[in-house]
Amino acid sequence: MPAKNHLSQPQREKLLKNLKEHKNPYVREKILILLLMNDGKTYQEISNFLKIAYPTVAYWAVHGDPDNLDSFLDGRRSGNFSKVTQEYEDLLLEVVEKEPAEYGYEFGRWTAARLATYLEQITGIKLSGSQVRRRLEKKKYVYMQGKIQPGGQTKSS
Repeated sequence: MPAKNHLSQPQREKLLKNLKEHKNPYVREKILILLLMNDGKTYQEISNFLKIAYPTVAYWAVHGDPDNLDSFLDGRRSGNFSKVTQEYEDLLLEVVEKEPAEYGYEFGRWTAARLATYLEQITGIKLSGSQVRRRLEKKKYVYMQGKIQPGGQTKSS
């Protein structure tokens, strides 16, 4: 456990500033752990005061770097890697606005699976139909089933 006043004055000032201004409450909590340690509090006192587990205090006391606030991020909020680039998304929105016939296809309507297949040929990025559908839903596009045509025929999708 670090000794009392182990932080330099610039480190302490930076941590105090970020304690007040940082948007992520988890980062603020970890900053507070270091500041309380700097004031001479034990792991148990910090644990009781902040009402967090002792091992959490011990972990961040060792792994938290006062000079690098990114060390306080534990990666849980970073999200999953997305294969979809901005260019892919722009192309998707461009293609969905046009009829399949403009690209040489005989079918009359795009489905998510057909869009995924076409875009894979163009970009090399392989997505499932449901992934493409979710991307479209985020952009406020709605997939509707084929409409009933006169004579009871279902328009092909």
